[in-house]
Amino acid sequence: MTPLATLALADDAATARLGEAVAARLRTREAVCLTGPLGAGKSTLARALVRALTTPTEDVPSPTFTLVQFYEAAAFPLAHFDLYRLSSPDEAYEIGLDEALEQGAAVIEWPQRLEGDLPPDRLDIDIAIDGDARTAVITAHGAWEGRKLEF
Repeated sequence: MTPLATLALADDAATARLGEAVAARLRTREAVCLTGPLGAGKSTLARALVRALTTPTEDVPSPTFTLVQFYEAAAFPLAHFDLYRLSSPDEAYEIGLDEALEQGAAVIEWPQRLEGDLPPDRLDIDIAIDGDARTAVITAHGAWEGRKLEF
């Protein structure tokens, strides 16, 4: 699959702006899948996306230990999953991934834990550490294909 875009993210503010741009285009039954090493900025992007869809002051803790956080966004329910600690793909569905996508949308950190059983309508964002900055490679799948993002 050909990437939609490759972006240089100079700092956390640039990463947050990407999250806000994605939030503006996210629809129900869709996922945003975030990959990259620890410290790449996945949680920063997810936090900005959640705040763009809820309120700027929304408390957005990392779901590293709870595995999932649910939010009542303005337009639809939103779930933020961190699958890092899962031992099998089935666990993601046991904690509500299917239901989250049926009722709203999902942000998924560490989607590789799903072992290829990814939501069909998704935007993949792979963040790589590039010295002091970050690079994000964005790939659209399903309903995201052909959709423009404004950065």
